[in-house]
Amino acid sequence: MTAAIPRIRPLKATDEAQWRHLWTAYLTFYETTVPEEVYASTFARLLGEDPQDFSCLVAEQDGTLVGLTHFLFHRHAWKVENVCYLQDLFADPAVRGTGVGRKLIEAVYAAADANDAPSVYWLTQDFNQTARTLYDRVGKLTPFIRYQRP
Repeated sequence: MTAAIPRIRPLKATDEAQWRHLWTAYLTFYETTVPEEVYASTFARLLGEDPQDFSCLVAEQDGTLVGLTHFLFHRHAWKVENVCYLQDLFADPAVRGTGVGRKLIEAVYAAADANDAPSVYWLTQDFNQTARTLYDRVGKLTPFIRYQRP
């Protein structure tokens, strides 16, 4: 028997425990942690109505969350319309290679189109080869190198 095709939907308040599990796994992959207050603040913002806050879409399969993406819209000095930044994308390792990541990215593309933000961009680590294989199919690699304040 094959698993159900995941459904992509907005995050709900009742998803907190499963969202926390997935986001913790995502943060662990990137060898980082955040304090409890960041979990609480991020989850509240994801459910909030402030247009400056992030949004969250989740992939649900057989009643269980198997993926998530966090994204936001912001102004850009080189464009009239807003752009969309896809900050976090994570699929449970058990469902990788089944199209969950692609479906989440395509759902962000659709949200961007619905919000008149045709440009969607994201960052990843150079060592994240599994994700980069997908990203090479659904996006265009740019030559930008990221710097940040020390």
